[in-house]
Amino acid sequence: MMLSNKIFCINQLKNLNYRVLSAAMISTNSKKFKVYVTQPIPKEAESIMHSNNIELIINQNTPLKRDLLLQNVKDIDGIFCTLNEKIDKEILETAGASLKVIGTCSVGYDHIDINECKKRNIPVGYTPGVLTDASAELTVGLLLNTTRRISEAINAAKTGEWADWKIMWMCGRGLSGSNVGIFGLGRIGLAVANRLKNFGVNKIIYHNRKPNEEGAKQGYEYVDLDTLLSQSDFLIVTCSATKETEKFFNLEKFKKMKKSAVFVNVSRGSVVNQEDLCVALKDNLIAAAGLDVTTPEPLPLDHELLKLRNCFITPHICSAEVNTRVKMAVITANNISLGLQNKALLHQIN
Repeated sequence: MMLSNKIFCINQLKNLNYRVLSAAMISTNSKKFKVYVTQPIPKEAESIMHSNNIELIINQNTPLKRDLLLQNVKDIDGIFCTLNEKIDKEILETAGASLKVIGTCSVGYDHIDINECKKRNIPVGYTPGVLTDASAELTVGLLLNTTRRISEAINAAKTGEWADWKIMWMCGRGLSGSNVGIFGLGRIGLAVANRLKNFGVNKIIYHNRKPNEEGAKQGYEYVDLDTLLSQSDFLIVTCSATKETEKFFNLEKFKKMKKSAVFVNVSRGSVVNQEDLCVALKDNLIAAAGLDVTTPEPLPLDHELLKLRNCFITPHICSAEVNTRVKMAVITANNISLGLQNKALLHQIN
């Protein structure tokens, strides 16, 4: 037998032995994990978990009712959840000792009781970074819609309000020469600022717990809160939801803003005192508001904010871009798969 043929045969045997060894390793760890998925997910995420010996129990009826969630987390190994589901002490106690990992298909995690998960040594995975661009794009779009009255004008064209051209009809305010303020200059805040600086704004100012190094490099000005409120023509909120920021934007804050100011919130609804925002918009303490987040979600159809002509609301769609949502689901699937193998998650909160 020629030397090259011998080498080929040896390599084939090595490959065969490797495959047999792999199969033996899998068979010794043949326990099939069970993961409860709170709503249908992209096929890419399903495939990842199936390939990791995971049986998926997928809820098809949304929104998922609390009693059904409690019923289905019993004796489960993992939970694939979203912002819609409150994963608290009651859920964790119902799931019991079998629960090994939780993956939320979101950047925010205020719907999960992290301290209770820590007590039970349950790792919690999330999806930071991946939705930055999509969120920044939507934020800019919501700001432009609010200040230039785009959706209001579209509705006017549809309903017949558009009669003839009038000099001051449907006039909004442009970004050129304005002061843009950002409350919470993190990843998303920076991405928003980087996009808005190309609109010919006068300056971009921001308020954080401490100055942002990247923001300083880009020429964005760190200011105290009162300066942010009083100088911003457009104030964009991109902070995290914490106990400190709960109902942070209240009547006192709105009174410090310009009467011509536009307020945009894409962080969490809990950051705003919505009753106070209603007063501010009705009494013209500020000019308009654009919200992608509210409390609760969705808002009841008879809510006062939905009745105001100077309030523009989108249904929490910051990350609603096809590739972004698929990436989020895939990261969540990988987080759960790794957690079930007692490995470090790609992105772990606790």
